[in-house]
Amino acid sequence: LFSKFIHADKELYTEFYSLWIALMIVNAIIFLVGVVLNSLALYVFCFRTKTKTTSVIYTINLIVTDLLVGFSLPVRIIMFYSAGDCLNCSLVHIFGYFVNMYCSILFLTCICVDRYLAIVQVEASRKWRNPTCAKGICVFIWMFATVVTFSILTMAIQFAECCLSKILVLMVCEYFFPLIIIIFFTTRIMCALSKPSLMHQSRERRMRAVQLLITVLIIFMICFTPFHVRQVAISINPGMPHDVSLIVYHVTVTLSSLNSCMDPIVYCFVTNNFQSTMKNIFRKTEPEQTSVDILGMNKNSKGS
Repeated sequence: LFSKFIHADKELYTEFYSLWIALMIVNAIIFLVGVVLNSLALYVFCFRTKTKTTSVIYTINLIVTDLLVGFSLPVRIIMFYSAGDCLNCSLVHIFGYFVNMYCSILFLTCICVDRYLAIVQVEASRKWRNPTCAKGICVFIWMFATVVTFSILTMAIQFAECCLSKILVLMVCEYFFPLIIIIFFTTRIMCALSKPSLMHQSRERRMRAVQLLITVLIIFMICFTPFHVRQVAISINPGMPHDVSLIVYHVTVTLSSLNSCMDPIVYCFVTNNFQSTMKNIFRKTEPEQTSVDILGMNKNSKGS
């Protein structure tokens, strides 16, 4: 199973050369756009955002994962042409790619949960929504994604196709549970925003919160769902034609890489002037601004 996983690029190159070239062009575009946008976003959140709230901390970690996914794309091409038969090199590359993909999923989930706490459970979430707690959660996510991905690859190497059911269970933990959480909290927030008790928040802030959650849900549907649906289909029907399985695998992996280009849309809803700060970087005509977390700062004064 692992051998087939490793040599998937070689098979696609041999059997479907035109598709291979098309996907490599798409990957090159994803690499360029993703690295540029995420590098600028990392600069804004690290050096132009003075208030490191929980949402900003989760976003910075999400940007790092997107950059690592982006940099893995040219490495994949280089390895194919120079180290295609190096199993250890392929193992490291695949391990790094999927760790970062699952970290992206989990950090997007954290951003959604943080929005829910900031809007619906403001008072109850004060002790949880602090930078120290957010940093601890980020460390746990990196460790969890690393351990689970390593477990999946280890079972694929040692136990071959008999472990497909176990691999499916592990994937459920890293994808389907976060998807259910995002759908649940998005529904709860949209219902809560319609209540008069939350009307003290401005319409713009409420709309931005909804836009952020819907954007995350769309990213899940477009980027991550096809790959995991394919994995479930393979587990249920191992006799799927090899050509179909090969093509679907490469297309869905490319779609999963697309999230590094789509996540910058989420950043626009994390802080209230991210877009204006980005424009100022290029114009260099206005003084530096400080991004403030939307709905993320709990004001202590009675007037708030």
